[in-house]
Amino acid sequence: MAVLEFPNPALTDGTVTLRPWRAADVPQRFAAFSDPLCLRYSWPHPEPFTAQHLRDRAAADEQARLSGDRLAFAVADPHDLGTVLGGAALYDVDLEQLRARIGYWLGADSRGRGAATGTVRLLATWSFHDLGLARLELTCEPTNSASWRVAERCGFAFEGVLRSHQRFRHGRRDTAVFGLLPGELR
Repeated sequence: MAVLEFPNPALTDGTVTLRPWRAADVPQRFAAFSDPLCLRYSWPHPEPFTAQHLRDRAAADEQARLSGDRLAFAVADPHDLGTVLGGAALYDVDLEQLRARIGYWLGADSRGRGAATGTVRLLATWSFHDLGLARLELTCEPTNSASWRVAERCGFAFEGVLRSHQRFRHGRRDTAVFGLLPGELR
């Protein structure tokens, strides 16, 4: 078990800054994630999304960080670190096998300006260089064309669709899987 530490200094590319979540972020995080598109693709539970889910998630994220399983980031405006654009995570981290998954979401007002691509590139660069990972995966719902474009822009190769891969709301859904190896990041 290896504790995952946040990068210091924070990861930034001038478009986004990836920093730890703060308690003060809850109202912005709730408002941004409550967007219908975020809920459509990223909220797997049958019950409605609430601010309590965020508080519970913060506690779970800290436990996952301490156990080396996940590192969750606020995607912030680099010119105003208090402004949350969305969230990102390096999750299912397996340091023995040198692999992990990257996930992200953006609020409606933050889409279409390179924030998702910048987030994925920052996390991938840091994961390969600083953590020494040998493989990253990005997954999404197969009809999420915006996430497909982000994956392809960053150099991820489409590897297939896992049928009925995960529980989602009152049923199951498929998952598109993309893989990235060191040297493939664009």
